[in-house]
Amino acid sequence: MASTSNRMSSAKRPSASESPKPRSSIRISLHLPVLVYGWSDAEASFHEDTTTLLVNASGGLVPLASKVELGSTLFVVNKSTQQEQECRVAYIGPEFEGKLKVGVAFKRPVPNFWGNNRKGLRISKSMRVWVRGVDRNGQKYNQSALTVDVSQHGARLDGIGYLSVPGASIEVRRRWGKARFRVIWVGEIGRPQAGQVGVICLEPNKNIWGIRSK
Repeated sequence: MASTSNRMSSAKRPSASESPKPRSSIRISLHLPVLVYGWSDAEASFHEDTTTLLVNASGGLVPLASKVELGSTLFVVNKSTQQEQECRVAYIGPEFEGKLKVGVAFKRPVPNFWGNNRKGLRISKSMRVWVRGVDRNGQKYNQSALTVDVSQHGARLDGIGYLSVPGASIEVRRRWGKARFRVIWVGEIGRPQAGQVGVICLEPNKNIWGIRSK
């Protein structure tokens, strides 16, 4: 981030009348912590921590307190991976919890930027598992959950969403097997995925689901 000011000053600021590009892939609900920096309406630079609402391969939707202009340049940092992308403000919508909903578009599609790409086919399967981790208040928990779907590299779990945050590391146990996973996304309240989390395995040599890649 040492060269932030240089990139911001040299980046081209498109005209505010520029039309937004159409979405190139389906958006999904995903709460992911990000850092957004760029220019506000007052021509002052800003840095703002926020959380995505929706994402796809071409960009995402984030709530921002800073007042930005349609067509202006922003930079988005995925705080889980520290990857960064230059973006254009393609949409400014109604307020969400006192902040504007801002749609950002990548300069080119980046399918893996949000970390929600699935490695391998997922199978719909309900299995009882036990999950150990640390909740939003820093307290340890150990509770049961159910799988919604699984793959050799990850899963979707139902029952621990309110305890988890993106980027958290958890242990999942099934029968006599266990493995460490990282929480990639947390379902948004009011959405069909509420209470669910998407996780990816941190120990690729372990396959606690008993499925084989195809």
